[in-house]
Amino acid sequence: MNSTIWLALALVLVLEGLGPMLFPRGWRSMIHALTRLPDHLLRRFGGGLVVAGIVVYYMISTHIQGVS
Repeated sequence: MNSTIWLALALVLVLEGLGPMLFPRGWRSMIHALTRLPDHLLRRFGGGLVVAGIVVYYMISTHIQGVS
């Protein structure tokens, strides 16, 4: 696997871990609120995150290719 993918995964794990580590009560209440949302809203939210991730990845990869 490409080392860039492993670095990206490591960064995601660090960012995901900051929430419960720094703000445990707020993180818990946010997770509790998410569990009460209907499935279709969770799917839209997840889809939006996937699209945002693809857009950011595309922007960074084209910028890196343009610089090299």
